[in-house]
Amino acid sequence: MSANEASFAKSEAALHEEAMRETGLDDFGDPAYLEGLRRVLDGYDCEAKLHEQGRMITRMAITGLLRTRLRSQALLRANAAAQSHEIRRPIVVLGLVRTGSTSLHHLLGQDPHVNVLEYWLAAHPQPRPPRETWTTLPDYQESHAEIEGMYAMDPELRAIHFMRADLAEECRHLLAQSFTDDYFEVNTTLPSYVRWYENTRHPASYRRHRELVKLIGSASPEKRWILKYPVHLKHLADLLEVYPDACVVWTHRDPSKVLASYIDLIAGFRALFERDIDRAAIAREQVETWAAGAERAIEVRKQHDPSQFLDLDFGDSIADPIAAVRRIYDRFDLVLTEDAERRMRAWMEETPEGKRGRQHSMEDVGLTRAQVLDRFAAYMRHFGLQAESLPARRAT
Repeated sequence: MSANEASFAKSEAALHEEAMRETGLDDFGDPAYLEGLRRVLDGYDCEAKLHEQGRMITRMAITGLLRTRLRSQALLRANAAAQSHEIRRPIVVLGLVRTGSTSLHHLLGQDPHVNVLEYWLAAHPQPRPPRETWTTLPDYQESHAEIEGMYAMDPELRAIHFMRADLAEECRHLLAQSFTDDYFEVNTTLPSYVRWYENTRHPASYRRHRELVKLIGSASPEKRWILKYPVHLKHLADLLEVYPDACVVWTHRDPSKVLASYIDLIAGFRALFERDIDRAAIAREQVETWAAGAERAIEVRKQHDPSQFLDLDFGDSIADPIAAVRRIYDRFDLVLTEDAERRMRAWMEETPEGKRGRQHSMEDVGLTRAQVLDRFAAYMRHFGLQAESLPARRAT
């Protein structure tokens, strides 16, 4: 960090003051979030390779999260009755990245009889207003502009990870409010934060997650929740502590076929923040965190009722998505109505997710396929997974 660059850690008070000034609020809720925030700020000072634009975006992002936390806390207080609603047997989709969970989640989100976490409500938690009003609301419009701005910077991102303000979205926004999310390790080089975040329990973050989910779903508390975030795999103990009756859909695929795409995605995001992107270092870090996270999750799963879990293979869910949905509904006591199935089939016709995008190999990011398969051997052995065949190479 050069002499003329302000320290992030020393700016902690100023960042809070800025968020309070912009919102007119001063209650951040449970102070447990401060540990994660301070570790992030220290990492930005000591480890990250932020360029000038990256420093500016990072400061704006931190202040934005603090503003969102303030506004969420105010709404939690104003809607305290929402916390009396129970969340019974939520369905939670998790697993390794790039295993078809996003397409599955979007498909499940077409069922009008369930609650899902729409992107704009994840980014701006509040009681879900009537759907016909969404496009008129500033929070919705801001989320739409944010997504389109990301796609404008990298048009190929739309094919890699399809998002829309009104579509079912991951839980990342809710956890980022507590500064315990892989958002921070994805966008910047923060090895000390990674060690802490990946190897520490975060029950307070998941308790806030539950509070925000109750707030968002307070207009329809009778509907079952369907949530999705691959990262829940790495923190399954916390998820099941806070949602003890969760119904877990664990998606599977040969990790050597998926991690290269994810690492390429991370490298693209980091370029927005940092200089000197080290793809090989990203690959080593991500292979280790996901393999270790899968192994922890296996041990946690052994301590819970097997009926809480359903394993879903990527190949099966892609070959017949509606059959995969039926398996989930049958296992966890949901009724797939004719209307819901019709909506799902219409979505599949109109939105061919997963049919575009770049091809990747682990060699492109500095690791061999054999190295990846070796590190995930325990995971693959436990679930009886086989390495997927590679496409034939053309003779040169």
